[in-house]
Amino acid sequence: MVAIRKSNEEGHRRKFLVVVDDTPECDRAIVYAAKRAARTGGVVTLAYIIAPGDFQHWLGVEDIMRAEAEEEAETTLAKAAERVRSVARTEPETVVREGAKAEAILDLIEADADIAILVLAAGTGSEGPGPLVSSIAGKSAVPFPIPVTIVPGNLDDDSIAALA
Repeated sequence: MVAIRKSNEEGHRRKFLVVVDDTPECDRAIVYAAKRAARTGGVVTLAYIIAPGDFQHWLGVEDIMRAEAEEEAETTLAKAAERVRSVARTEPETVVREGAKAEAILDLIEADADIAILVLAAGTGSEGPGPLVSSIAGKSAVPFPIPVTIVPGNLDDDSIAALA
């Protein structure tokens, strides 16, 4: 069970969680969350999830691979944070987690009672909206503990600004 959200209580701010990856649509989610956070006095939390099982090697190799994955996470988050700053002139939070994406997202939401909305963007390709959107919003998905906003991946910055 997820803890009660505290984003509306005094001393707390609503957080918009964006899972950062290398997909083109990720930028759409970042822009929407940044604009929405700026308009509502909220905060953008950028999360990078390192996939599990990538480190099943000898100890020395495992350490190197984990360090490389963490470096990639930090680099990707730095670019995403800069995008938030340029779009909305607001300072985002960044988080790195390791594990299966859906599980890591739920753990993060459980750990931070200010996270009130998960923002995802749908892919525009013929293969569907993307694996994360499908796993969280699909028919077989488990009930999700907070609202999920899915931004169409084909919207430009002006269209997103008008909606946020």
